[in-house]
Amino acid sequence: MKNKETIGRVRLSLIKVKNTEQFKKLVGIKNIKMNRITQKLQEDKKILSIYFSAGYPNLNDTVQIIQDLEKNGVDLIEIGLPFSDPLSDGPTIQASSTQALHNGMTTQILFDQLKNIRESVKIPLIIMGYFNPMLQYGVEAFCQKCAEIGIDGLIIPDLPVDVYADEYKAIFEKYGLINVFLITPQTSDERIRFIDSVSNGFIYMVSSASVTGSQSGFGNVQEEYFERISNLNLKNPQIVGFGISNKETFNQATKYAKGAIIGSAFIKHLAENGSGKIAEFVGEIR
Repeated sequence: MKNKETIGRVRLSLIKVKNTEQFKKLVGIKNIKMNRITQKLQEDKKILSIYFSAGYPNLNDTVQIIQDLEKNGVDLIEIGLPFSDPLSDGPTIQASSTQALHNGMTTQILFDQLKNIRESVKIPLIIMGYFNPMLQYGVEAFCQKCAEIGIDGLIIPDLPVDVYADEYKAIFEKYGLINVFLITPQTSDERIRFIDSVSNGFIYMVSSASVTGSQSGFGNVQEEYFERISNLNLKNPQIVGFGISNKETFNQATKYAKGAIIGSAFIKHLAENGSGKIAEFVGEIR
C-alpha cells in the first residue's frame, strides 16, 4: 500500500515538475538517465556540433549565440571555458580564448550567464575546458553547478581517463554529467576500448594529431582512420572534431561517424561577421 501511495504522489507531482532537477529531488535520485546528450544521439540523423569560446566576441554574447545556434538547427553546442594555456587549441581558438579572458570572462561569470539558459534552450550543452579552472573552482562544486544550470556534459582534454575513472567518475555520475574523452589516430585499440568502457555518451574522435583548425580537408589517411574506428564496433558513437570547416568536410567526417564538430571555422565567422549572421554559417553546412 505504501508503494502505491508513493507512486500516486509522484504521478500527481509530475504535473508541476518543470525540469529534470525538480524530478530528481522529487524521487530522491541523484543520477537519473535523462541526459539530453544520450537522447540526441538516439535520433536518426548526423549530429552537427558547434564549439565557441564563451565571452567572445563580446563578454555578454554567450547566451545569444547559444540561442541562435539552436534556432538555426545545430544539434549540440560545446561552450569553451577560456583558459590562458590551451594545449590543443590552434591559433584561432587561442585568440578567441585570449580575447574572452580580456573581456572579463571567468568560470563564475559563465555560470551566471547560463543560470537561466534552460528557459530558452533545449538541445544538449557541453562545457569544454581545461582541468585547472575546474580544479580551482572545486571539482564537485563545478559539477554541482553544471547540473543546477542544465549542462549535460564536459570535455576536459587534459584529464587522463585513468585519473577520471579512479578519482572523479563517481562525482560526475552523482550529478548526471557525461564526460567525453578524446582519441587520436595514434591511440591504441586497447586504449580506445578502455575509453569506450568508461564512457556513456560519445567519443570525441580527433581527426589528426594536430591542433584545432590546422587542416583544410581529409585525405586517405584520415578516412582509413575513421573506418578503422568504425570497425571497432564501440558501444559509444563517435563525433569527429578538428578540421571540419564546411559541408564537404562535414560529410566526409560523418561518413563513418555519428556527427562532427566545427570550432575554428565558426569562430572565424564570428570574428569577421560578429554574432549576427549565424544562420548564414549553419545554412552552408547543412
